[in-house]
Amino acid sequence: MVILKSPSEIEKISQSNVIVAEILEILQQKVKPGSDTATLDKLSEELALARNASPAFKGYRGYPYSLCTSLNQQVVHGFPSKRLLKEGDILSMDFGIFYNGYYGDAAITVPVGKVSKVAERLMKATKKALHLGIEQAVPGKRLSDISHAIQSCVEAAGFSVVRKFVGHGIGKALHEDPQVPNYGEPGMGIRLKPGMVLAIEPMVNVGSYEVKTLEDGWTTVTKDGSLSAHFEHTIAVTEDGPVILSTTNGKA
Repeated sequence: MVILKSPSEIEKISQSNVIVAEILEILQQKVKPGSDTATLDKLSEELALARNASPAFKGYRGYPYSLCTSLNQQVVHGFPSKRLLKEGDILSMDFGIFYNGYYGDAAITVPVGKVSKVAERLMKATKKALHLGIEQAVPGKRLSDISHAIQSCVEAAGFSVVRKFVGHGIGKALHEDPQVPNYGEPGMGIRLKPGMVLAIEPMVNVGSYEVKTLEDGWTTVTKDGSLSAHFEHTIAVTEDGPVILSTTNGKA
C-alpha cells in the first residue's frame, strides 16, 4: 500500500534527508588514497548522533554497520573495512538516518584520486540516469516512466542497469511501497500522485547487469567483476513536479 504524505510530513522527511546529504558531503571530502572505509563508517555514525539522529542501516535486518561502502566491483551493501583506498578506486556510499520519526536515504559514488575514463563515464551516466528518472516523477505519469528513463540513459551510454535491486517508497519506514525498478517499459504501474515520497537509486554496471551476493550475506558484486556505480536521491512528488529532498542547497 502506497502511503501519501502530507506537506508537513514531507517537510519532516526533508529534514531527515538534509542531514543525510550533509553527512555524505562531509564523508566525500574524506575519501582519498590512503583513507579507509571503517573510519568513514565510524564518522558517519558520530555525525548522525551529533545531529540527534540515529543511523538507519545499523542493525536493519542484521546489517552490522552504519554506512554501506561498496568499492569498485561491489554494487551495494558492502562492508566498511580497514583496507586502504587506492588511487583509481571508485567508492559508493549509501547512508540513511532516522530523525524525528522519519527516514532519510541517499547514495553517491565518488572517485578516489584520479580514476579511469571508463570509471568517470560510469559515474556520470549513473548520476545522469538518476536525474532523468527524477524528471519523470510528476503527477499523472506512471511509475515505470521513471524506470524507463533510467534504463534508456544507462544503455545509451553502453552500460547495464542492475535488475536485482530497486528503489522504494520511504517515510516512517525505511522501505515502503512502491518498489521503483530501474528498468522497464514506459506507461506501466501505478499512477504517480502528489504526496508520494520515493527513494530512486540506479545501480549501474560497466559490464553485465548480473550480480551475486558474497558469503557475508550482504556484499553484492558484479558477476563479471566489472565496475559498478550507485546514486540515490529521496524525492517528493508534488503538484509542481518532483522535489529533491536529499540535498543541502535545493539542487541535485
